[in-house]
Amino acid sequence: MMELLTIENIVALITLTSLEIVLGIDNIVFIAIIAGRLRVEQRRTARLIGLSLAVITRLMLLFTLSFLASLTDPIVTISMIGHPLSGRDIILLLGGLFLIYKATKEIREKTLHHESELDQADGVLGATMKGVVTQIVLIDIVFSLDSVITAVGMTNNLPVMAGAVITAVGVMLVFSGFIVDFIEKNPTIKMLALSFLLMIGVVLVADGLGHHLEKGYIYFAMAFSLGVEMLNLRATKSRAARG
Repeated sequence: MMELLTIENIVALITLTSLEIVLGIDNIVFIAIIAGRLRVEQRRTARLIGLSLAVITRLMLLFTLSFLASLTDPIVTISMIGHPLSGRDIILLLGGLFLIYKATKEIREKTLHHESELDQADGVLGATMKGVVTQIVLIDIVFSLDSVITAVGMTNNLPVMAGAVITAVGVMLVFSGFIVDFIEKNPTIKMLALSFLLMIGVVLVADGLGHHLEKGYIYFAMAFSLGVEMLNLRATKSRAARG
């Protein structure tokens, strides 16, 4: 247990938990949209079921990807790359490309003020608890991908990854309303998280190609950027108060 309580692991846990919470906002919003199709007295139950299932989905996917990422024996060599690819490298490459696509797509849609897939709820139908829960399970699987791949990309320590995922979903379960309101009032936080997602995707691709980047630099860049953003938010609120 004491081996897990290193400075590096604690920093990784805090950083990853914070990022998982921000990245999980879309999951919360989508669950809220679908649960809103139920009667008022059923909505809270549906949200609790949805977020509880999100923990199970993320942990199952986390253990699966972590196992695949542990396969280090070379499988194929691509001459153009000049680096033998193992199961771990392939997982990192595919995961990194997925994160880059996901982040770029969302940033583009938010920048151009287009509706993203998260806002298009018209195609999601269902007025029964069973139907809504089924849809929430499918949504949890989709939204778990970027969350879990991000965890795999930020640390190699499975207990830290699992702890961050469980803590993040627990926080979202308790403070989901407050978190959604905060992100809605400060959309730049979401844009910052998407930028982090893009950076982690690039790191995963580089790692998959045999170019290891020190995680400490990534954590420092994230912490510095987040600190600057917090100062910007505080300055904006101060100006608004004076005006």
